[in-house]
Amino acid sequence: MKRLKSIAFKIVLLGYVVFNFNCEDKNNTTLAVTNIAKSTKQHPNLILTQEGVKAIQANLGQIPLFDKSLAETKALVDTEIASGIHVPIPKDFSGGYTHEKHKRNFMMMQKAGVLFQILNDQTYAVYVRDMLLAYAELYPKLPVHPQTRSYARGKIFWQCLNDSNWLVYTSQAYDCVYDWLSEDERNHLEKDLFVPFANFISEENPQFFNRVHNHSTWGNVAVGMIALVMDNDELLEKALHGLKTDNIDANMKDNDGGYIKTKGQKVGFYANLEEPFSPDGYYTEGPYYQRYAMYPFLIFAEALQNKKPELKIFEFKDGVLLNAVDALLNLTDADGEFFPINDGQKGMSYHSRELITAVDIAYHFGDNSPELLSIVEQQGKVALDPTGLSVALAVKEGKASPFVKSSLQLHDGPDGDQGGVGILRANDLELVYKYTSQGLSHGHYDKLSYSLYESGDEVVQDYGLTRFVNIEQKGGGNYLKENKTWSKQTVAHNTLVQDESSHFGGSYDVGSQHHSDAYIFKVDDVNLQVVSAKEVNAYPGTEMQRSMVFIKNENLEKPFLLDIMRVTSTKAHQYDLPLYYMGQLMQTSFTYKAESTLSPLGKNNGYQHLYKEAAAVSNGDNTKLSWLLNNKFYTATSVTSVNDEMLLVRTGATDPEFNIRREPGLILRKKKSKNALFVTVIESHGSYSPVSELAVDAYSHILNISVIYDTEAYTAIEIKDDLDKIYTFIIANNDNSKTKSHILEVNNKVFNWNGPYLLK
Repeated sequence: MKRLKSIAFKIVLLGYVVFNFNCEDKNNTTLAVTNIAKSTKQHPNLILTQEGVKAIQANLGQIPLFDKSLAETKALVDTEIASGIHVPIPKDFSGGYTHEKHKRNFMMMQKAGVLFQILNDQTYAVYVRDMLLAYAELYPKLPVHPQTRSYARGKIFWQCLNDSNWLVYTSQAYDCVYDWLSEDERNHLEKDLFVPFANFISEENPQFFNRVHNHSTWGNVAVGMIALVMDNDELLEKALHGLKTDNIDANMKDNDGGYIKTKGQKVGFYANLEEPFSPDGYYTEGPYYQRYAMYPFLIFAEALQNKKPELKIFEFKDGVLLNAVDALLNLTDADGEFFPINDGQKGMSYHSRELITAVDIAYHFGDNSPELLSIVEQQGKVALDPTGLSVALAVKEGKASPFVKSSLQLHDGPDGDQGGVGILRANDLELVYKYTSQGLSHGHYDKLSYSLYESGDEVVQDYGLTRFVNIEQKGGGNYLKENKTWSKQTVAHNTLVQDESSHFGGSYDVGSQHHSDAYIFKVDDVNLQVVSAKEVNAYPGTEMQRSMVFIKNENLEKPFLLDIMRVTSTKAHQYDLPLYYMGQLMQTSFTYKAESTLSPLGKNNGYQHLYKEAAAVSNGDNTKLSWLLNNKFYTATSVTSVNDEMLLVRTGATDPEFNIRREPGLILRKKKSKNALFVTVIESHGSYSPVSELAVDAYSHILNISVIYDTEAYTAIEIKDDLDKIYTFIIANNDNSKTKSHILEVNNKVFNWNGPYLLK
């Protein structure tokens, strides 16, 4: 019965194709015949190809996932066509009417071009043609955009970045209708729209085009895509290798505060492919912007592969583009949402349109990994091109297998030697530990910071960015000033702050010269996973080493996280270590004094955005803080010394426009210390049922944590649980050899082991 329905659908659809292939344009009854008669049938040849279109048409009505995606796209575009063509004079920031309308226009043009090719319905070609002609009429008259916020103002949009988005998508639409258009129409569009457009975002904005950044990736690809459609070798050379100029103000800053320095630096598409990616596919700006940049990277690679296969673009840097898709998928939580490393909006996930394209391309041009198909099944749609056809066919044939996200280390830097990100996964817990390079202008000053997840929920959070993307009411949808004064600052993260100042003094130039160093990453034992890294440049004269360990034992239902932050310095300082927990405070083991009047914790470097809600002074015992999140209990148990301070804080101070979320945190503070050791265990335990109103296992299982040995060479921690199980963890602080033998006597007990650490 299902097969009969499939055949019937195919017959109806093919009949629809034949009928519309011969239908007349009500505005020009000879247009279709004339264009078809003189077409050389060389296009499309970028994303869709003639052979690809034939294969798609031959399978219509037989591939549920592809047919569903096609039907959804057709309904969307049909509605848009019915509303008419509107090309307003640009005036708005992101989220405003003109911005969103032009954005919708380029997306609908791309989709309409695809529908024209697949369905042979000239209704869609007419829509693309008329839209392009409207832009060809408007564009020559446009000055730069009236909004002056960007370092590189566009014409259609407030920044060249969005103009480049427009051209990347519109190039695909133009390729789809190229042979259908008359020669006069093509000449007009190229002379008055496409060539001037490409020259504007390149020659007229070298500070945007000639750099290594996701902005310039979009610019390079925009010029490259239209160059491929027009067979314009001069533009293609610009796209691949950049402009031959050093006439750029090195002191100019982009919108995010990063200096634009390109003199002597390789530029163009190849440079943007070489420099920001490590060999294993980590993108230095972080997963949020890697997701954004993957679309131009991969769509241009697909076009180059189709049109210039001799370039072997998917083999460049040992297949880094395909590696990048795998890396990006691994940089997600259990719900598929990207970890907000550096600037990153929470909630962005692999369900985004960029990742739908990326996964399809990676499957088609890669090794046909069945694991990618399970991601496609979750996404529920495919690209309407040969890559989407490949994926949809494979899904139909039942080839999918689960995409298993395991513990892994992703390196940073073009050669993979600039630190990285360590991800430990144990049961439903995920630790994300960051020890990377600066991350270009989207980087944060948060060396050796971490976040912790359980079942896709943030337990200990990284704040992410301060921006409401494309929401006009909040700063035109752009970055808010608090992104610099709060989100980027060190105190906004779960890492060490010295003397209430940010790493590298909050200087982008200084931070960009340095990176943290990986020390240990070992995850082959599911009961003991260890990641450790060092940072020696964030504060002159101060060295930090942080080791994070998942320990699993039959005594406890879930693994617990051991966090050891070791600090040594040539001078005495104040050290703060924040813990931004998510949820409702349940209980503390210390008696605190609540503030009757809230005031900022400090004046600068992010401290002005923290309310001091309460404070306590340690008597030297362990401190505990427990909280409830999504009906699960969590406890952080920390080693403290006499006179250490515990500060209960909340974000949102000095924020009259309420741009910062109001969320809690705990800061452990040590004053007047040259060297310091912060040791904390975080455990997930128990649950609460709002229906039965019953709390189960609501209290911590950690009775005590002790530092039993700490020298330059070794640190030893002893942990005792409530079943009298004692865990002793020892780490060699300066020798990470995997084979080195160690002997250490602690409290009249001798420990022998091989390798950089021991759990006894």
